[in-house]
Amino acid sequence: MLVGKELLDKARSLSNRREDEIARGCGYVGPSGRVLRKSFYRALVEAKGYKLPSSGGGSGGASRGRQAEFRTRVHGNGNLLIGHAYTKRLGLEPGQEFRIEIRKESGSIWLLPLEDKKTEE
Repeated sequence: MLVGKELLDKARSLSNRREDEIARGCGYVGPSGRVLRKSFYRALVEAKGYKLPSSGGGSGGASRGRQAEFRTRVHGNGNLLIGHAYTKRLGLEPGQEFRIEIRKESGSIWLLPLEDKKTEE
């Protein structure tokens, strides 16, 4: 991610493009490919010489990024996404399989880990 004079010069050279393209060109892209607009705009303002108050607590005022809200909603296609923040918190691994149980009386959905096929044989 560019900062300071390098950021201003690069943003100026891309000024005929869309904002997202400018931010991408200056390196403000997260690991998932999402444009980091807030970080980009803060860096631009600071490169212009303005000091911004640090946002949120934490060490050195560093942002902690998106925080899990423990909320989700059913998408238009009927899917219900749990998300990386929750699977990481539970220590789940890619490829792990679960049986889904619906508990109508409580309105809950349970994910029950399936045993590893090697241990079932």
